[in-house]
Amino acid sequence: MNTRNRDVQSIVHGLNTGLYINDEWIEAEKGRTFAVENPATGKTLTSVADGSEADAERAIAVAGNTQASWAKTSPRERSEILRRAYDIIIQRTEDLAALMTAEMGKPLAEARGEVAYGAEFLRWFSEEAVRIPGDYTNSGDGKNRILVTRVPVGPCVLITPWNFPLAMATRKIGPAIASGCTMVFKPAPQTPLTSLALVQILREAGLPKGVLNVVTSSDAPKVVGAWMRSGIARKVSFTGSTDVGKLLLAQAAQHVMRSSMELGGNAPFVVCEDADIDRAVNGAMMAKLRNMGEACTAANRFLVHHSVAADFSAKLATRMGELTVGDGSLPGTDVGPLIDTAALEKVQLLVDDALSRNAEIIVGGRRRDGAGYFYEPTVLANVHPDSLLMNTEIFGPVAPVIPFEDESEAISLANDTEWGLVGYIFTQDIDRALRLSDEIEVGMAGINTGIVSNPGAPFGGVKQSGLGREGGRIGIEEFLEYKYLAIPR
Repeated sequence: MNTRNRDVQSIVHGLNTGLYINDEWIEAEKGRTFAVENPATGKTLTSVADGSEADAERAIAVAGNTQASWAKTSPRERSEILRRAYDIIIQRTEDLAALMTAEMGKPLAEARGEVAYGAEFLRWFSEEAVRIPGDYTNSGDGKNRILVTRVPVGPCVLITPWNFPLAMATRKIGPAIASGCTMVFKPAPQTPLTSLALVQILREAGLPKGVLNVVTSSDAPKVVGAWMRSGIARKVSFTGSTDVGKLLLAQAAQHVMRSSMELGGNAPFVVCEDADIDRAVNGAMMAKLRNMGEACTAANRFLVHHSVAADFSAKLATRMGELTVGDGSLPGTDVGPLIDTAALEKVQLLVDDALSRNAEIIVGGRRRDGAGYFYEPTVLANVHPDSLLMNTEIFGPVAPVIPFEDESEAISLANDTEWGLVGYIFTQDIDRALRLSDEIEVGMAGINTGIVSNPGAPFGGVKQSGLGREGGRIGIEEFLEYKYLAIPR
């Protein structure tokens, strides 16, 4: 269906906005709802069910009761469900993109890109479902056969953030379905609509009753807390802040639950003296401004060799200053709004702190007047290493440039953080690129590119950026346990 012939409100009105439990759309306890806002206008799009602790308990009970039967389905059956869902998503690209733009703010072109990216996780894991490996060998003394199989870990708690409402859901739901796990799923309260549309698509694709259960809620601690202490859930997969991740890990420890955590980032973007500056600027535009900078993979600190810092800063500022800021649903918009008032105020606070430490604004540096949560694309030069934004995930369109003298200083600055999700390195010397990628403490590194995310690659970080990996061949293993059978010869 082509969104150009329909307005977003028509798409919203066509959604089921209740809780989805045991293949039924139901009201939340006492009929509670909460509003979903368009960050470009500040206006309410619709209201969705506001799930309670009791609703959460019902959902996890259904997931527990369904696990045994779902685990017995064939890999091919699970594969075909995922492939059908992929096809439906691609067919509905325009509707899904428009919905995502309305509730999250990203420009339509980026939203279409996320639809393609998110759908690809379902296709990838549809292919992985039929390739789950095992092993067979003889014991060293020849007395036993050793048979190793893989089995589903069990009911999973899936919690996604607001910044990539489709892709973060498919990145978790895809491998859970492929491996034979049932699920309880809580999308972010800022962006539940895209997730609810995905649920309907999976239902149309033939996902059986009780496999996926969704509780939207404005009270995450109560809903997720009920799941974590239930004793039914065997795994938790969370994408979000490090502080919340630590809390979930503590709760998971009570039942020794498997845990996958994709947490905060503080990505260094290193530009060496021999870098192709135009290529580095192109990479910076991708690494910084994807999703208005509201991404865990966003470049947070631009560490640029002093000999090229002025040239890089000027060219980056020119490019960023040419961007059109506005409602993402309008043609020609390059940068949409931030997600809410709190996000806007945080970005302004970080910029003001850097300025108080003698940083210089080359372009931008202020919020836009009027409705919506807009902040101008900003480049700051000569940022002091003690500035708050050096150790805070900015989550906005602000690029702080910090000059360095030599390679050892660049490595020291890059590693001077508790996070280690991703880093970017720009140099024309392959030996230097490999050396820096070895020394910089991250789980992923982009070499002369500003994009690392790919469904076929393992996504995740080190240090306080998380545990486990999503995507790639490793992604499905997070949802499987080993089972060993000893068989006498």
